[in-house]
Amino acid sequence: MKNRDYITCIQSVLQLMDEGVHIVDPEGRSVVYNRAMAQLEKMETRDVLRKPFSEVFKGLTPENSTLLQALQTGKSTWKKEQTYLNKDGKQITTMNTTVPVVEDGKVIAAVEIAKNITDIQQMTSTIIELRKEIDTPRKARDKRIRHYSFSDLYGQNAQFLKTVELAKKAARAPASCIIYGETGTGKELIAQSIHFGSDRASAPFLAQNCAAVPENLLEGLLFGTSKGGFTGAVDRPGLFEQADGGTLLLDELNSMPLELQAKLLRVLQEGYIRRVGGTKDIPVDVRIIATINEDPEELLHQGLIRRDLFYRIAVIRIDIPPLRERKDDIVLLAEKFLEKYNEKYGRQAWLFSEKAKEKLLSYDYPGNVRELENIIMSALSMFEPNEHVVGEDDLVINRRKSLPAQDVYNLGDGGLDEYLAKIEREMIENALVSSGGNITKAAESLKIKRQTLQHKIRKYK
Repeated sequence: MKNRDYITCIQSVLQLMDEGVHIVDPEGRSVVYNRAMAQLEKMETRDVLRKPFSEVFKGLTPENSTLLQALQTGKSTWKKEQTYLNKDGKQITTMNTTVPVVEDGKVIAAVEIAKNITDIQQMTSTIIELRKEIDTPRKARDKRIRHYSFSDLYGQNAQFLKTVELAKKAARAPASCIIYGETGTGKELIAQSIHFGSDRASAPFLAQNCAAVPENLLEGLLFGTSKGGFTGAVDRPGLFEQADGGTLLLDELNSMPLELQAKLLRVLQEGYIRRVGGTKDIPVDVRIIATINEDPEELLHQGLIRRDLFYRIAVIRIDIPPLRERKDDIVLLAEKFLEKYNEKYGRQAWLFSEKAKEKLLSYDYPGNVRELENIIMSALSMFEPNEHVVGEDDLVINRRKSLPAQDVYNLGDGGLDEYLAKIEREMIENALVSSGGNITKAAESLKIKRQTLQHKIRKYK
């Protein structure tokens, strides 16, 4: 088959791809430009193919074009977020991978694969702008926006009171800290209390869930982006710059990619950030509070958190006890939630019956305080206006069913955790095989978030 036939065949196959593909030959002429790339850049294929790249994209040079860099210097670029203007002046954001094709030590072509993430980027930018409005200093803040302080922490359990006392000491200290607690124990409530009890209270408090944003966008969200990626690229400050002088809460730190963890460590050590695609060092004064919902030692053992980063952040470590270890707080908290939802729903529930209290105390609350609140909220939402006592039957608690005894005995030497982990791993492997390695499709078939699946893939190596 002749080279021309090869190119024709490749062009036909690449037309079926969702990602944009652009290939230039050694002279810089475009030899492959698929339909997805044309749609992404709002160009006509006929206006690009077989024409010199520098003539079609007149504003691009080897300094700001990864494709030309790959062709002229043999430099590869992996998953680089780039924002630029197309020929109609519309802002486009892509995630690009660009590689040179080398034969006998000579670059014979350059290939760029681009995925349009404009909608995701615009959504992220919208979130940032909303945060800038919400997280302004207290004097300028809408008084209806609720922020938590130590006065919002309720409990009489001795271990919980020690946790609160440690958090109050953390508020008086400038050091970064890490908060460990199961889902629903109130990690962000503790984090906000530390911030608003500190000398940074009048400065911004920003929070970012590291598992809620695609990995390839998290770096730009944290550190911002700079001009220079492509012609027309825009400057955008990240959360570090917006939180300058205040506190940045990194929720689910263990979901942050290890490569990004290394960059975060450098920021903490050096005290400055560099925007994605930028060359300027920007000093920032930001206190970091991180939260994790899995045992720290286990996360370190599995390699999901860099040890140097963990110990750099965990100058102060705060462990929140789960609700099952705070039995003496259950009724107290339930009564606080009763007051809250009486007011919210216009009810007049005065108290819990003794049977209702017994029912609340007999449950182990895998969802912790959040689950207890949902139980009370559900009860009050269905309560009649003329009722005053919350009874046993008003509380809907979805108890987990126990395994039959014979099944427990057949779990093997590793016990329930190892047995369930084995099943989970097999399900993930089957989903990945069925989806051809496509994480998004595998996550959809498993009915879990893509970020959750990525976390579990790292967990099971």
